[in-house]
Amino acid sequence: MKLHTGDTVVIISGKDKGKTGSVMRVIPARNHVVVSGINMRTRHIKKTHQEAGRILRYEASLNASKVMLLDPKTRKPTRIGMMIKDGKKVRIAKTSGEVVRKVAAPKKVSPKKTTEDKAGDKAKTKTTEQKEKTTKAEKPTGGDQSKQPFWKRLQFGSAVDEVNAPDETRSKQDHTIPSQNIPPKTSGRGS
Repeated sequence: MKLHTGDTVVIISGKDKGKTGSVMRVIPARNHVVVSGINMRTRHIKKTHQEAGRILRYEASLNASKVMLLDPKTRKPTRIGMMIKDGKKVRIAKTSGEVVRKVAAPKKVSPKKTTEDKAGDKAKTKTTEQKEKTTKAEKPTGGDQSKQPFWKRLQFGSAVDEVNAPDETRSKQDHTIPSQNIPPKTSGRGS
């Protein structure tokens, strides 16, 4: 396939005829290309318990025969030829004979953030900074924090713990999760 990612192409047939865009992805097995902003599709995603529903807009692939490379010199559609220059095989534009340079593929454009999203991002960063500060302050100087009961990690009842027996007399088992007596699974109906 003579088209590469990053090439600027023009659409020569279909609903987007005349539009230009850069090649985001090449699928040589199917002779298809994905062009940024061309052949847009809409996908409706149903809401779930974890996420809200949303509408996705994405670029679908189209056949490579529907696009032509834009000549880097004249900015008109052109065919692509091959030539050996300085011992290397290079692509050239047929109309002007100009060498077609390889360009980095464009990054996918994310949807623009609204002012509400920006405010939400600022609030998220503030809360994460506050959490980091509090976790640094709450860490005890000695011992592993994960082996302490949850009320000690959250600093509940610190005065009561000083009066009770020292930590060495407690068993090594973590008592933060109560033992769960789950009945064995039985097969059959009604049991």
